[in-house]
Amino acid sequence: MAQISGRGWAFWCGALGFALGGFFDGILLHQILQWHHLLSLVPAIADLRAQVLWDGYFHALMYVIVSVALYRLWKLNRSGNGRNILSPLLIGFGAWHVADAVLSHWLLGIHRIRPESSQPLFWDLLWLVVFGLLPMVAGGLFRPPGPPKHRTVLVSVLSVIALIGGVWALIIAQELSRLYPTLRSRLVR
Repeated sequence: MAQISGRGWAFWCGALGFALGGFFDGILLHQILQWHHLLSLVPAIADLRAQVLWDGYFHALMYVIVSVALYRLWKLNRSGNGRNILSPLLIGFGAWHVADAVLSHWLLGIHRIRPESSQPLFWDLLWLVVFGLLPMVAGGLFRPPGPPKHRTVLVSVLSVIALIGGVWALIIAQELSRLYPTLRSRLVR
């Protein structure tokens, strides 16, 4: 059996964290708080049953990612390549929330954290910082000493990009709202 490098360990810990971030989002926001569903803002999928179905597909994908990541980590651990799990797990967890905010909230517009709020962007940014950027930075800080330090730089760069994306979304939303008052109801959803 071929040995897999420490990078393989970090990758699969990150994938596990990513999927756990997806579960955290789906269970807390979709099911417990019921603030939104995966495709809440997609007009063609307004039926609650269809929304819940797509939430189920989303959770099934997260199960696949968790299962593969756990299997690969188990295989790596058996080969004696056990490494720190906390750092890449936190980075993966935060990466889910950064990816969700940038892709789902701002680029694709398929849902927001609290679409019924009068300030949905505030909730998006708060969630991004607390559950996206802070865990990624913490993961970079908890990284074991030694090379490679480029991971911490990568986490910092991704954090800055995510913050810029949030500010950009705020500016665009305010400008469009000012220029096109009829779009205001759509922008604050």
